Amino acid sequence: MTSIFCCGSIKPYRPQYLLHQTKFNTFIAWASYPKAAAPSSNSEEKPDLAENPQIFAIQVVQQVNYGPLESKRYFVPMAHEQDEFVEVTEEDLIQANFKKLNSYKNYKCEVHDKFFELNVYQKDPVNKHHWRVNLARPASSIDL
Repeated sequence: MTSIFCCGSIKPYRPQYLLHQTKFNTFIAWASYPKAAAPSSNSEEKPDLAENPQIFAIQVVQQVNYGPLESKRYFVPMAHEQDEFVEVTEEDLIQANFKKLNSYKNYKCEVHDKFFELNVYQKDPVNKHHWRVNLARPASSIDL
């Protein structure tokens, strides 16, 4: 298990109020340092990503400010509680046909010179008959 954020001193970077603001607020409240997580293999904790059209995911991208990418992690609300999250893998989101929405928040840690980008993903509303076309895409292409 590793911490989601580097410390408790991350601050919003160029904050704006967004359509999906409540999703970001709920996640940030849950993920406050020193919250740690690891991808869950417990099927009781994970919601059914493929069948629940209301489910969303938050991607946390961590990198050194103007430097290399350090990690990409994905979190979804737990099946039984919407204000608790569980870490899932990129493959889980690909299999459930999730797409990145045009909604993100940036955070910066001046102490550790880190930059965090949070993105919202939701299930693609495309007809299920056609969604298998996207299944064969490489994992890195989930960030279209």
